[in-house]
Amino acid sequence: RMDQALLLVRNELPAPGLRLAARSGSCHQCLYQFLAFVPPSNGSLTKPGTASVMVDTQHALTLMLNSSVGDRELCKIQYHFGEFGNYSLVVKALTANTETVSCDLIINEGPINSYLPILFAFLVYMGILGVLIVGRLFMKIDPVRNWVYKKLNPRETDRLINSELGSPNTTDSINCDPAPHSWSTASRQRLHSLDTFRGLSLVIMVFVNYGGGKYWFFKHESWNGLTVADLVFPWFVFIMGTSIALSLSSMLRWGSSKWKVLRKILWRSFLLILLGIIVVNPNYCLKPLSWDNLRIPGVLQRLGFTYLVVAALELLFTRAESGTWEAPYPALQDILPYWPQWIFILMLEVIWLCLTFLLPVPDCPRGYLGPGGIGDFGKYPNCTGGAAGYIDRLLLGEKHIYQHPSSSVTYQTTMPYDPEGILGTINSIVMAFLGLQAGKITLFYKDQHKQIMSRFVIWSILMGIISAILTKCSKEEGFIPINKNLWSISYVTTTGCFAFILLLLIYYLVDVKKVWSGAPFFYPGMNSILVYIGHEVFENYFPFKWKMQDSQSHAEHLTQNLTATTIWVLISYLLYRRRIFWKI
Repeated sequence: RMDQALLLVRNELPAPGLRLAARSGSCHQCLYQFLAFVPPSNGSLTKPGTASVMVDTQHALTLMLNSSVGDRELCKIQYHFGEFGNYSLVVKALTANTETVSCDLIINEGPINSYLPILFAFLVYMGILGVLIVGRLFMKIDPVRNWVYKKLNPRETDRLINSELGSPNTTDSINCDPAPHSWSTASRQRLHSLDTFRGLSLVIMVFVNYGGGKYWFFKHESWNGLTVADLVFPWFVFIMGTSIALSLSSMLRWGSSKWKVLRKILWRSFLLILLGIIVVNPNYCLKPLSWDNLRIPGVLQRLGFTYLVVAALELLFTRAESGTWEAPYPALQDILPYWPQWIFILMLEVIWLCLTFLLPVPDCPRGYLGPGGIGDFGKYPNCTGGAAGYIDRLLLGEKHIYQHPSSSVTYQTTMPYDPEGILGTINSIVMAFLGLQAGKITLFYKDQHKQIMSRFVIWSILMGIISAILTKCSKEEGFIPINKNLWSISYVTTTGCFAFILLLLIYYLVDVKKVWSGAPFFYPGMNSILVYIGHEVFENYFPFKWKMQDSQSHAEHLTQNLTATTIWVLISYLLYRRRIFWKI
């Protein structure tokens, strides 16, 4: 099968039999898992005892052979098997009394390179990009451009409306019929880098949700650590916070009252939560949806609640008038005016720390951050997520949270655990607030590109330093490891560091130097709610999914997932050209 290899164990020892167990390199402090019993050779070298097992190829494995009598460890081997490889493990005695044993690993048939489809896909997309660049160069030739315009008759669509999560615009997003002259002004002042950032996060999110070619690094990490799939949701939360700062400032500057803006914030949050509970609910796959198995937390639910808290916080302390605030410390002039917000966020973080490390959890050690199951040598099998999991199960009930967490495969956990649970929402608010700070920087240093970019650099360095301290630059041994399931504070600071760097690069290329329009990520960024809900609802329908000839092929899965993602980008482009935007 995919991500597996065949291992044939040959036991040439006369007696006794052998017990083969394995532990994955991605499973921290895990118990060895029994794989097979290998019978003895009964003194005949021509007919050794044999056993065949399938071994995982995604991560390095530690194989351990013990005697079936007395459980004496005979040998231990660490090896990273290759996909579809055929291997033999030969166990034989070096001395007559079998006190000294050798374990030799032999490659019978070499594995395939399962990463070649990624290289091929990269070359295909680079070829498409090259064709588009050549096409744009041809469009600079007047006769060619005039002929194409005459055939296609494209309409000007650069005059855009607000995005659904509060994207910046000089036009009041509550006003559904702005004056015609305001369109051109809005288009000129809009930061396309924000929509590009949002669109990039969304495209990666769609790709990994569709399967990511079944590669392990395009899936969520089983517990501690970080993969590509773990980056996109916090980035989306981050850019939502950035958009909140600019959009609320714009609404108030155009004369909307705070009560009117608050009503819109409440309505938008309600719709996001409702859509997440009713439309995008993974518990549909268990049985027809009913209250008995309704998952209450979720991605849209967390976005809606985070948006509500951060937007309300910003609305409470923001000022409609534009002006500079004389700060006693110029380096903090974009922070000190908002000190009540920072106190509120720090209080939230103190609450998260206290609940995480001080809340008593039945039959679990206080402050436990592990996955449970076979992790921590099987001492706490029912403690998945510690306080975070306990709070969700206590307040929401086991049937109303996610039933198949990413820890269930590697750590063999049996407890339901929701990565979008209650306690982690506190740190998603912190993540959105970091994005809000990025938005305030662009407002405070408007058109001062060097100042904006330098502030982004400073914030990324600061977040990186905090992450290094919290994690001790280690995956497992830090004070607070990076963990997407828990939405740990180190996870927020690490992804926040990357978010500031990525926003800096996109801002420089798109809005400063204007060497990149943001395409193709700009288009799904303008219709993010439609693309997200659409890709969830139509996930199992053609042309987003079809019956594969070989379901055990990374190449076929990658082709299907990239095709589905590309189709959503094309759909968002067509909607953009027709000026169709779904906002809530």
